[in-house]
Order: sequence, then structure tokens, then C-alpha cells
Amino acid sequence: MNPTSGPILAAGFPLGSSAGLVTAFEWLGQPYRITRVDMLGEMRSDAYKRLNGRVETPVLITEAGQVITETMAIALWLEARDTERRISFEPGTRQADRLHQYLAFLNTGFTGAFYPMWVALEAQEATEGEKETLRKFGRQFVALRHAQLEAMMGDSDYLLGDRPTLADAVFAGVARWADFHQAIEPRDYPRILELRRRIEADPAFRFALAIEDGKPAIGSGAMTGLVPLEQVLRDTGGAAA
Repeated sequence: MNPTSGPILAAGFPLGSSAGLVTAFEWLGQPYRITRVDMLGEMRSDAYKRLNGRVETPVLITEAGQVITETMAIALWLEARDTERRISFEPGTRQADRLHQYLAFLNTGFTGAFYPMWVALEAQEATEGEKETLRKFGRQFVALRHAQLEAMMGDSDYLLGDRPTLADAVFAGVARWADFHQAIEPRDYPRILELRRRIEADPAFRFALAIEDGKPAIGSGAMTGLVPLEQVLRDTGGAAA
């Protein structure tokens, strides 16, 4: 790895939650690189399994070649490097505790609520009745988690005040799944809907979506280049996480 170009984020497509972390990197403004990972194809290869045996994205490869998996772990890695507190808060403060609370909820209950619907989509051997049962439970779980998040939110522009943080980035990467699965009526959750509209209009998130779609994009300048997945897998070797 070339440490002068920043860490590499392996971001999955299509509809990867990784788009949230790309948004966070853009808000942070420190150098980083991206390798795009086709989750329907190359992510399932033996070479990728040596990088992440759980066959998931995102994955972060640090300048030192350390491999870090799981959204929460990568978010905390970003927090530790946010010395200017652009996307986080001073450690030990009430705001920092609330940030961690939101991150934990979004990365577990909120994200996990969509799992039955993804299973229904990918379970090729399941009957239509079994798939519909999964979709039914998924819609119930997604609605419950949206109601809980709506109740947690205040009247500020973002989850934790008047500026976006890591929590908003993680939220944005997953919240769009509700549209894809037609899981809820967005107008039933006005605070969440307004937050989505605000983040989805943000240049950092638009940049993340363009990168996800493989389209030309101009970001903040923090992203120093796209790295082919083949190169990342070759350079990391057996450094699996």
C-alpha cells in the first residue's frame, strides 16, 4: 500500500451501506481511496473471502495494511482520527455518548430490520409463500425501527444537532433500502423523511452514490483515487479480518 494516498475503503454496490461511510470520509476531509466491490459477483470470490471471510462490505485497509471490517468498527476508526471534530464529538462528553448510542442502534436494530427482506430477495430455493412471509416480517421490523428512530429524534436538522455526524452518514447508507423494498410509507415518519431529504441533497452523499454507480463524480478532493479490487486483493495477500 502507498501510505501517502490514504486508507482504502472497499465499498459495495449495488445499494451498499458503504455509501454512508464514503459520505463520512467526504465530510471528514482526510485523504482516502475507494475500491468498488460488486456484491453480486466478485465479493463471492475466494480471493475476496481471504480479505473478509464473512463475505461482506465495507472493509477498510489502513495505510499500514491492517484490515478492518464492520461498519461500527470503521466508524470508530474515523472518529479516532477526527481531531477537528467535523463528524464526531469530544470523547467522554454527553454528545459523544449519544453519537455512540445512535451508531449502535443504526448498525444493529435499524440495519438488521431489513435482513428478512434481503433473504426473501436472494433465497432462490424458497417458495413464493416463504418469501412473502419473510417480506411480511421484514416490513413489520422496518416499520418498528423507523418508529423507534422517529421517537429518538429531536427537532434539529440532523440526528445530533445542526451539523451532520457519523450517525447521519451510517443512517443515509441504509435508509434508502426502505424505498427499494417498499417497506414503509415514508410520509408516516416525517422527521426521518426530512432528514433523508437533507442528506440526499448533500454533495458528499451525491458523490458517494455516483461512485457506487460507477459514474464520473467530483467530491471534496479528499478521495485521492479509485483502486482496482484486484490490486487490493493482491496487495493485502492473506491479511484477512
